[in-house]
Amino acid sequence: MSVVSQVILKADDELRYPTNGELTSLTQFFQTGQQRVRIATTLAESEKKIVEQASKRLWQKRPDFISPGGNAYGQRQRAQCLRDFGWYLRLATYGVLAGDKEPIEKIGIIGAREMYNALGVPMPGMVESIVCLKEASLALLSQEDATAAAPYFDYIIQAMS
Repeated sequence: MSVVSQVILKADDELRYPTNGELTSLTQFFQTGQQRVRIATTLAESEKKIVEQASKRLWQKRPDFISPGGNAYGQRQRAQCLRDFGWYLRLATYGVLAGDKEPIEKIGIIGAREMYNALGVPMPGMVESIVCLKEASLALLSQEDATAAAPYFDYIIQAMS
């Protein structure tokens, strides 16, 4: 749900018009619209590059993940890791577009954590992989855009910790 929907629904639930503070938050949301779309476009168009760089960085930091017995050992497991990198990148992008972390949570960050625990995937490794994804993503953005996008990656990192 977008910031606009949230403001409208909250005001309607309380049978009132949006407050000045809520209208100010909508103004700020609209003013950052071009930036949010620019960030989302860059991340979407660069997904393959970001996933490649993030996975390369992760395998360098943690070669045990791709060694025999590691969670990403073998072609199938490694492909699943790369698929998950793309999924988390999309989650962060959805948050950026919405200007809110709610889509990240609603789409399933909590369920993903439970799934990884059930599969025996070490959560510290998942956190480390998202950190690599964040670094590869933010490196493609301007400083201003990276500052705007970072909290969405941080939210995923915190949720996986």
